[in-house]
Amino acid sequence: MRRFALLLASCGFLAACGGDTWLGDTPAPPLPGKRISILSQSKTLEADAGSKGAIVLPAPEAVADWPQAGGYPPHAMHHLALESSSLHRVWDANIGAGASKRHAFVSQPVVSGGKVFAMDSESVVSSFALKDGRRLWKTDLAPEDSGDGSYGGGISFDEGKLYVTTQFAELVTLDAATGKVLWRRSLPAPVRGAPTVRSGRVLVITVDNATLALSTEDGHELWHHNGISEMASMLGGTSPAVDGNTVIAPYSSGELFSLRIENGTVQWSEVISSLKRTDQVATLTDIRGLPVVDRGRVFAAGNSDIFAAIDLRTGRRIWDREVGSIQTPWVAGDYVYLVTNGPSVACFEAQTGQVRWVKPLQPWDDMEDKTGRLVWTGPVLASDRLIVVSSAGEALSLSPYTGEILGREELPDGVTIAPIVAGETVLFVTTEGDLVAYR
Repeated sequence: MRRFALLLASCGFLAACGGDTWLGDTPAPPLPGKRISILSQSKTLEADAGSKGAIVLPAPEAVADWPQAGGYPPHAMHHLALESSSLHRVWDANIGAGASKRHAFVSQPVVSGGKVFAMDSESVVSSFALKDGRRLWKTDLAPEDSGDGSYGGGISFDEGKLYVTTQFAELVTLDAATGKVLWRRSLPAPVRGAPTVRSGRVLVITVDNATLALSTEDGHELWHHNGISEMASMLGGTSPAVDGNTVIAPYSSGELFSLRIENGTVQWSEVISSLKRTDQVATLTDIRGLPVVDRGRVFAAGNSDIFAAIDLRTGRRIWDREVGSIQTPWVAGDYVYLVTNGPSVACFEAQTGQVRWVKPLQPWDDMEDKTGRLVWTGPVLASDRLIVVSSAGEALSLSPYTGEILGREELPDGVTIAPIVAGETVLFVTTEGDLVAYR
């Protein structure tokens, strides 16, 4: 609460420094000198000198499904394939209520068996045909006495079932073929991210930084782990990563835990947070992007200016860079890509953390007046294209080898969650509640 009050006080002080005062007095003339924003990152990420050799990526591979948040439980999707590098909009469908002041989209749709499953901002789940966007069914998961709810929720698919967390602190299981509710369980606190399903367990992270493992059979609790609770956090939620018998649980406190999937025993812990806070927003230590596990390494980015690679077995930090992000890293071969808070897209060497290239992104909707701060989501790597998209609805494709912009596409509306790729189709969910497919 002190942190939140300080943030409000800082914003109020800054507002009082420019324009008319609350009492209507004529403002004093500005002081001479160069003005530097104290709410922007003071350090700009740059490519490291001496980086040599061409970037070589694994060949693109087509995937038919994207069944859980981040694709699969380890969240490492590598290099995906599209039928053509020239994408065209093939269909769009409305999934229901769009974003508003009281509701928002915070979780990706999922794909399995030629079907897309998406949830609107009021906890209505729908199924669509991936081929043409035809709606197959929809199910309203809001309880009768639900009220307005709050932000959050997400979907995962596993063995013919959908496991859905809702904004009403419930876990609901649906028959993926019909949308019929099979069972629902109340949770001890709201969950704003999608569940991760593995080895007969549904793993969720609550808003008070607890990881719960629930049975896929009936939802009874198998174990739980508690982190440090934070009073203030960023909008949205996250999902644990799972590799083998290890669960990687990220919390809004900046803590990252390695837990045994059988019983929740802690194997190691790390803190993804910098002591060098550059602004008030950076004091929010959330790990909002999903952690990614690939070839014995965990890649995790925190809002508070740290991006790190950690040894999966020992918890030893392999490398770190002073850069903040609320997006999920994308690992492909020996390289990892990240959309930073800068905003920019950066390419890192997965083994050393060296920065190979950095491409700045447009920070404002109106660059002249510097209004309308843009949020960039992604990236997704598909057929030698890195795809990122903004809250203003502009999708960019960049070269993963140089960062050069290869193309632009205007979407029907803004997008605030990362796109997904399945069945050689790129899917976006707009803030107006439209599911848009490009192929």
